[in-house]
Amino acid sequence: MCGIVGLFAKTLSIEAELGAHLATMLAALAERGPDSAGFAVYAPGDAATMKFTLRQPDGGDPEDLLARLGIPDSSIRRCGSHVVLSVPASQHGPARAALGAVAPETAVVGCGMRMELYKEVGLPADVADRFGLPTMRGTHGIGHTRMATESAVTTAGAHPFSTGPDQCLVHNGSLSNHNALRRDLRRRGYGFATENDTEVAAVYLTARMREGLSLGDALRGSLRDLDGFYTFVVGTGTGFAVLRDPIACKPAVMAETDDFVAFGTEYRALAGLPGIEAARVWEPEPATVYAWEHGRPA
Repeated sequence: MCGIVGLFAKTLSIEAELGAHLATMLAALAERGPDSAGFAVYAPGDAATMKFTLRQPDGGDPEDLLARLGIPDSSIRRCGSHVVLSVPASQHGPARAALGAVAPETAVVGCGMRMELYKEVGLPADVADRFGLPTMRGTHGIGHTRMATESAVTTAGAHPFSTGPDQCLVHNGSLSNHNALRRDLRRRGYGFATENDTEVAAVYLTARMREGLSLGDALRGSLRDLDGFYTFVVGTGTGFAVLRDPIACKPAVMAETDDFVAFGTEYRALAGLPGIEAARVWEPEPATVYAWEHGRPA
């Protein structure tokens, strides 16, 4: 089952209400994924600052974590059950190393100059409210509602999965060769936090882009290297991309107006968007990459 959504703002009015629209889209797909939910929101960022979205153990003190890390010119704030650590961009590597060394109990949910990523166990509307999604502004965002069919219902197993700065992925479907891919990627030095096949797809894309491929070319390579049935929505610092497998058995629908581009597993996720009655609505073609970046389709 599972449900995935994406929303790309073309106007300031949609940016101002992006979180509210994304929360409504997620709630509409609760029946497809009642176990857990998550979302990534991209807001205008500061090139001099890197943000880490973190999940501490219950009772963790953010200020104590900040003191243990000892990174100059850094700050931390709580958002629901997660915290957001902001550090100078030049300290990105040292900050990640310090988190592993002095706070191994703290999970790195995602990082980026623009992206904040939140996920939890619970109904999508409850998860959205817990993190304040309806009040968030942003240029684009993606989200997921999960029905756990291949692993336990845990926060770690919730989507999105982020394995590179400002990069995250949500997935509806199943990969049949994820264990072989995971072994290969581990041999190449990539780590995994869960047994979820979606994390494998995310790491695969990160690895291919580190080799120099564009996101579009990495996604096209996945048609050759990933075996299974799937729909991916990938978020980046500049936009988002959609890909369905060559058979395209998982449902998907897209809509575009002068104000937005939207993706949903079902049309009901899009039905509440402003101006949807005048949108161009279509079903994405199999084995075709659709991508939008700020200012132009990619």
